[in-house]
Amino acid sequence: MFLRALVLTAMLAPAVRAQEIIDFESGGLKYKAMTRGGVTVMFSLLPIHIRDYATLQMAISNGSPVAWTVKPEDCGFEKSDGQRIQALPAKTVVNTLIQKAGRGDVIKLIAAYEASLFNNAQIHSTNGYETRRQNAFAEFGSSKLKAAAAASAIALVTTKLAPGQSTDGAVFYPNQGRPFGAGKLIINMAGETFVFPLEDPRETANPHSDHQHPHVP
Repeated sequence: MFLRALVLTAMLAPAVRAQEIIDFESGGLKYKAMTRGGVTVMFSLLPIHIRDYATLQMAISNGSPVAWTVKPEDCGFEKSDGQRIQALPAKTVVNTLIQKAGRGDVIKLIAAYEASLFNNAQIHSTNGYETRRQNAFAEFGSSKLKAAAAASAIALVTTKLAPGQSTDGAVFYPNQGRPFGAGKLIINMAGETFVFPLEDPRETANPHSDHQHPHVP
């Protein structure tokens, strides 16, 4: 479901100015989307952090006439003080979660990701979380390996998108266990640079929303 909004955004792209950011809400979460060169990037900050990571859910749709390879390392976050944090490769994140995160951590991450994914009725993916989840769980048996499989299914992985294909996944930023603050998300992807200004979600959160303040030990 998550990539349906990408299709909608791509349809709206000719009607909006180049580099314009489209903001919308779904399932209690706020999303931002931008289309450049036929490629649409959409994301939402996940209201949860696991271990040392701040996490966002991202989806990419390739509406251009050529294939592009996308990877989490293409994504950076620049804080308001100028400090830059680069997203980590999926393999690094999965290995860390296997070694340090408990089963409860992974379950909470899955719950937050799926709530964001499935509550957005506009989105579907041709090559994203659902496909990776089914493949991963078919290969692993033990509880620990299932937790690893779940983590590997959620994380955005390096993917080559042919024209018309799309993918989604969680992108992890090492931020000492703190959520994203004010700054800007900078994504160098598909030969384009996508820049999204971010407000501090703690200053703009709806105090009556259950999605904004989940408790994570």
